[in-house]
Amino acid sequence: MPATFHGVIPPVVTPRHADGTLDTDSLKNVVKHLVDGGVTGLFVLGSSGEVPYMTDAERELAVRTIAEANAGAVPLVVGANEQTTHRVIDEAKKMVDLGADALVVTSMYYAIGDAAETETHFRAIHEAVATPIFAYDVPVRTHFKLPADVLVRLAKDGVIAGVKDSSGDDVTFRQLLLATRGLPGFSVFTGHEVVVDGALLGGAAGVVPGLGNVDPAGYRRLYDLAQAGDWAGAAAEQDRLARLFEIVYAPGGRVSGGASGLGAFKTALQLMGIIESNTMSVPMPSLNEAEAETIRGILVETGLL
Repeated sequence: MPATFHGVIPPVVTPRHADGTLDTDSLKNVVKHLVDGGVTGLFVLGSSGEVPYMTDAERELAVRTIAEANAGAVPLVVGANEQTTHRVIDEAKKMVDLGADALVVTSMYYAIGDAAETETHFRAIHEAVATPIFAYDVPVRTHFKLPADVLVRLAKDGVIAGVKDSSGDDVTFRQLLLATRGLPGFSVFTGHEVVVDGALLGGAAGVVPGLGNVDPAGYRRLYDLAQAGDWAGAAAEQDRLARLFEIVYAPGGRVSGGASGLGAFKTALQLMGIIESNTMSVPMPSLNEAEAETIRGILVETGLL
């Protein structure tokens, strides 16, 4: 049985006007760009959407805007991003009401938990919300690596519908793929933009690439080539995307890692005429003109300008 969720599901960026307010017209343009590029879903309120920096009102506005622009074209996978269990449940119910087809949930953060509490956390959310849940393994943000044995138990018990892995732990990722391979409809996604061909070869259901905001069609080509068994073609497309990924290094350490990567995605979209401004959420600085020129050169080289 194929996975219910599969393919290319980029984490949608959140455009802002130069004054910092959320730019809904640009956000609609991003959704059109992604859907026209062949994505199979949209991950709303993820890390690339700058969700930790958004107010509750901005989160709701973003989900409403994306749902309206998407108009049912592809599933909406929405982050229920809060620190602890009951806060996540409240956020999850709100997101389902706004149109979420699935939810993305991390381990607790700020709170200090362990593996047992994390398993209880996911089970309680599953009991409270009748919507598919993806476990988001992102220790760089939560400071807690989701244990493979916990994920496998949750998968086998039907608590989670899949995993979005941004852990950087390739060994555990492969072990998770092997342990869940026979589970009907279960989806494991990689969040790493430059090793997607390898992840798909290992059995991943797809990719959640921040860089997919810039080149969704490239990631869809990569996925389709892999599905067709054309691994040489998939590797060639991955190589081009790896070169495109170098836009994130344009600031050269001038700004934080978050501002560098997300700022590069926004700057590329601005140069491509999809969004109005590359303004970041406070307190992150935006990329400057010199950095934008470096990004422009890479976009030209990789065929996007």
